[in-house]
Amino acid sequence: MKKHILNLSFILLIGGISTPKLMAQLPKINSTISQTEISKGLKEALNNGITKQVTKLAAKDGFLKNEAVKIMLPEELKTVDKKLRQFGMGKLADEGIELLNRAAEDAVKEATPIFVDAVKQMTFTDAKNILLGNENAATVYLQKNTTTHLYASFNPVIKKSFSKVGADKVWSEIIKKYNSLPLVKKVNPDLTDYTTNKAMEGVFKMIAVEENEIRTKLPSRNSDLLKKIFVLQDKIKL
Repeated sequence: MKKHILNLSFILLIGGISTPKLMAQLPKINSTISQTEISKGLKEALNNGITKQVTKLAAKDGFLKNEAVKIMLPEELKTVDKKLRQFGMGKLADEGIELLNRAAEDAVKEATPIFVDAVKQMTFTDAKNILLGNENAATVYLQKNTTTHLYASFNPVIKKSFSKVGADKVWSEIIKKYNSLPLVKKVNPDLTDYTTNKAMEGVFKMIAVEENEIRTKLPSRNSDLLKKIFVLQDKIKL
């Protein structure tokens, strides 16, 4: 019974609908947390996660050496990869995959200001829903509010990166060689679009990892405000 009363206390507190009479009857745990602190704490957590993970992904090998987000070939090109290796062109195939990941690493550098802007626009209701939501609620919020902008920013960077590192020429050669092989179905994939979407997928995947760290591991709450805010989540989920 006591646990249910505590949970109700937290829900009413952060919902902003508690009455003085009711609150006077409940334990005074975290009663000093304001709506402003909740919003500020969630924004701090998101910004920390964004900075940490985007920095990792934007570094050399941020995609290529991270098996969780490494960009492999689209389904239609797996046969291309297999055929090239059969005909002794494995080095060319490997180079093609590496260049996809290098382009993603270049593009992700554009992500931070887009995410930061989305976090700035967060309302108290958004913050409350994230704090008490599913384990990936913050990641879902960012996906909803940044996907269109991220695509528009990533796509031209990836296109430019392909040109800068010679990926366009490499892939042109790969496709040309494959299409010249006997008895194969010719392909002409849009690798810029594919890499753009895979780069975004990788960013959101790693932000979800960071969100889980903050929600479940106390050492990840590296400020007094984060500790104070996330104890609300912990109590409600008891």
